[in-house]
Amino acid sequence: MAERSFAKEVQKLKLGAGEEFVGEGILAITKALLQCGVGYVGGYQGAPISHLMDVLADAQEILGELGVHFEASASEATATAMLAASVHYPIRGAATFKSTVGTNVASDALANLASGGVTGGALIIVGEDYGEGSSIMQERSHAFAMKSQVWLLDPRPNLPSIVAAVEHGFELSEASNTPVMLQVRIRCCHVHGSFAAKDNVRPPMTVADALENPRRDTQRIVLPPASFLHEKEKITKRLPAAVDYVKRHGLNETFGGAGKVGIICQGGMYNAVIRALQRLGLADLYGETQVPIHVLNVVYPLIEDDLVGFCAGKEAVLVVEEGQPNYIEQALGAMLYKAEGSVKLEGKGVLPMAGEYAGDVMLSGIGAFVRSHAADLLAPEIRAPNIPAPPIFADLAKEVPMRPPGFCVGCPERPIFAATKLAEQELGKHHIASDIGCHLFSIMPPFELGATTMGYGLGPASASAFNAPEASRRSISFVGDGGFWHNGLTSSIGNAVFNKNDGVIVIVDNYYAAATGGQDILSSRADNRTKSTQHPITDAVKGMGVKWVRHIQRTYDVGLMRETLKEALTTEEKGPKVIVASSECMLNRQRREAPIRRKAAADGKRVVRTKFGVDEDVCTGDHACMRLSGCPSLTVKTLDDPLRDDPVASIDENCVGCGNCGEVADAAVLCPSFFQADVVSNPTGWDRFWYGLRQRIIGALQARRERRRLVFGAA
Repeated sequence: MAERSFAKEVQKLKLGAGEEFVGEGILAITKALLQCGVGYVGGYQGAPISHLMDVLADAQEILGELGVHFEASASEATATAMLAASVHYPIRGAATFKSTVGTNVASDALANLASGGVTGGALIIVGEDYGEGSSIMQERSHAFAMKSQVWLLDPRPNLPSIVAAVEHGFELSEASNTPVMLQVRIRCCHVHGSFAAKDNVRPPMTVADALENPRRDTQRIVLPPASFLHEKEKITKRLPAAVDYVKRHGLNETFGGAGKVGIICQGGMYNAVIRALQRLGLADLYGETQVPIHVLNVVYPLIEDDLVGFCAGKEAVLVVEEGQPNYIEQALGAMLYKAEGSVKLEGKGVLPMAGEYAGDVMLSGIGAFVRSHAADLLAPEIRAPNIPAPPIFADLAKEVPMRPPGFCVGCPERPIFAATKLAEQELGKHHIASDIGCHLFSIMPPFELGATTMGYGLGPASASAFNAPEASRRSISFVGDGGFWHNGLTSSIGNAVFNKNDGVIVIVDNYYAAATGGQDILSSRADNRTKSTQHPITDAVKGMGVKWVRHIQRTYDVGLMRETLKEALTTEEKGPKVIVASSECMLNRQRREAPIRRKAAADGKRVVRTKFGVDEDVCTGDHACMRLSGCPSLTVKTLDDPLRDDPVASIDENCVGCGNCGEVADAAVLCPSFFQADVVSNPTGWDRFWYGLRQRIIGALQARRERRRLVFGAA
């Protein structure tokens, strides 16, 4: 159950020649694939490319009508390995995943694919997750393209350019017998616009056709001596063919006329560059610019003739290249040196070496470049701006408290870490290894658990060095169900069994690949029309040879979770101890159940919704509940009572009634201030009767208490 359905939008994929396609970049990429006669598509979800996988999943009926095979791959390596179908057969294939973590996983398959080369076009669509909105380590895909000698496209972020990049990507791949990477940044994925559609094309050869007519070419298999010849072929045949195609089809673009200064930028940076020039008064809303811009829609390979030619006659050129190392700037510097060019080359200097080139960064850097080398182009007020003294603002870091990212309201993973904290209170601190996924939020307050994270599904593997038989304590490691099926089953569980690791492994099972958007996986509980689900994690773990396995079917039982952890940490039994902690992702559960409840209530049916609250007369205000919960719906409230200075705990309207706060209070022996209330929509007569009866009884008890209260009268 993905977090967003594209069931309605995918109908646009049926548009034909002459019709206008209006929509999002992700959907445009899918339409372009179908227009290009793609034969098969695979991929693994992950921002900013998750929605592309969701679009493809929702479009399977349309894909099937065209004879296009689609798979939600087990990992990025699996997706890239699928492209082997294009090695011997003239079938166009595409794979998609998040970069650079996905490219890391796929690099083995990518290197072998690039070595042998392809016959049919092979397009790898990578979602470049670089910048302040990213959730991963800050690296770029560029190095992988250079390492494996695959060509890297970085189109301008508008729908016609994106669609053209897909079309040229396949043709460039076939012209040079080389896989092509299409890099789409966050803004590129989600930009909206339009383009003139074309008819969808059924692949000339489907994967079914290929199965009926098997082919093989020993020279394309990566095995000596062919693998040595592949390296030579890359340089003597494939690279010249790629350069020739890029030049003949003008894939790189130049905007603006002659000028004494110019800008060379990655295609994905074009919108930010032109916006900065607009703000400097050097370009208009239609892209007409006084400063010539050479746009690299192909960032690898670089076309030396075009770049040196663009720099000829200019006094200075600025390279706008987001991220580091500055591959393009270094390569251009070498080209200009060999050509004995005299142009002043700027780049990392006026622009920062690393970090996202957001609007303010781009305006500052390009402004500094133009003021240094072509100040006469600027209006007087911009050339030497009268910058007023900056206003004095309060230090927000002191005024506004930090709000670290955390679990969603009602998240079933929160009680797992509350139980871990409680177990550590009794048994002492342990080395805890974290993993990629929602559960990684446990490293932040209030839990502050976890020392490392090494990769998707590698949490237990990252604790393997702590397998010390002579130690008196065991390590604890976490892995999510998504990471478990992606890489963890072999790299973490299998490794632990083989090496007789004595640590404790907690598999957080929330039924989905929740962190990537709630996609189904092997152990998902729901039926999936096109995928096989309901394969228990416990069976897979036991199949790998784990003897000590415990399955907790409801993670909200904090007491049971704590006792199970304590048992795992103290048992005399040797070997890996695996706890599978299961409860459905609350976001997906609410997406499924909330519309049903709303419709039932609107139809006049009786609907009961559980809420929790805090009795402010009982709450002591020590907030221990928050230190073991961190739920966004659990907050504080200041009372009007002058005798109570400390704010008490309070539960707001976001509560989804998961019960975690009460469970934590009970397991930790905290104050009994939490109460459960059932909110009834469209109550029946019996509901009203029992409500009235309860109110009368409560009122009578309150009146009795008031009569017994000691009252001091005036003297």
